[in-house]
Amino acid sequence: MKIREVLLVGGSGFVGSAIANRLSEQGLRVRVPTRRRERARHLLLLPTVEVIEADVHDPATLARLAKGVDAVVSLVGVLHSRPGTPYGPDFERAHVSLPEKIVAACREQGVGRVVHISALGASPDGPSEYQRSKAAGEERIRAGAAELAWTILRPSVIFGPGDSFLNLFAGLVRRFPVMPLGGAKARFQPVFVSDVADVVARCLEDESSVGKTWELAGPTVYTLRQLVEYVGDLTGCRRPVIPLPEGLAMLQAGMLEMLPGPLMSRDNVRSMKADNIAEGAPLPWGMRPTALEAVAPGYIGGQRPHELLRVFREFKRRHH
Repeated sequence: MKIREVLLVGGSGFVGSAIANRLSEQGLRVRVPTRRRERARHLLLLPTVEVIEADVHDPATLARLAKGVDAVVSLVGVLHSRPGTPYGPDFERAHVSLPEKIVAACREQGVGRVVHISALGASPDGPSEYQRSKAAGEERIRAGAAELAWTILRPSVIFGPGDSFLNLFAGLVRRFPVMPLGGAKARFQPVFVSDVADVVARCLEDESSVGKTWELAGPTVYTLRQLVEYVGDLTGCRRPVIPLPEGLAMLQAGMLEMLPGPLMSRDNVRSMKADNIAEGAPLPWGMRPTALEAVAPGYIGGQRPHELLRVFREFKRRHH
């Protein structure tokens, strides 16, 4: 089936905006619902994108949004939730109930294609509520298999201009003289946001992706400590990194949870017990992933070219 119009649930955020841009470049019409239209005003410049103020958690509204589209891309995700068993209510609402409502809306409107963005490390037995809720959301998508052609994508942490990963650490190293770091040895395989968008676009074109669950990652594995040190070099604010044992990391995260818009939670620390790396090829179809070092200097730090070359060489020397 030729995909001409797509409903992008979660399309106003960092990853969703990249996907909307990529689909618009291909000439697809894209509907982007958002609770506040001003949050998605940057998408109004894209000629084939329609921004609609709506609450996607309302089943009737979601069904109306799905009417007449050929596919739905589902990518709503949250990093923090009030605690619960097996996962908290905020994780349940965003990662479990919403995918279930998307499947129901697709059934009601006869939409036959869904691409669902989950997370690397999603597992019903994962150490964190986040990972367990992501796995439960995947199962809600797979439950629609009789009527839905689905693809599930599991990205590692996603980097790119506007990310909340490298930019978070860039802000911290600028503000603090030392970096006490929980999960310093945790391993990540960061993936470029444009690579994620390219995979989503190809999934909508290529029927070989139907029924597949694919991991998305970059070309290189780093420890969290290495990433923080690299960001320090890029910003010109290299700080001593003090690895915290799990008990202190949980204490630190517990205090940060009390802040509005917390930087870290105890559940985030639990997530880092499992390495966030791909088991097989980093991207499907033999696609070549973009190196973090090829992109991050362009939006972290703003150094002159000769300084960037020095930072790159030093980072590669330490990493290898």
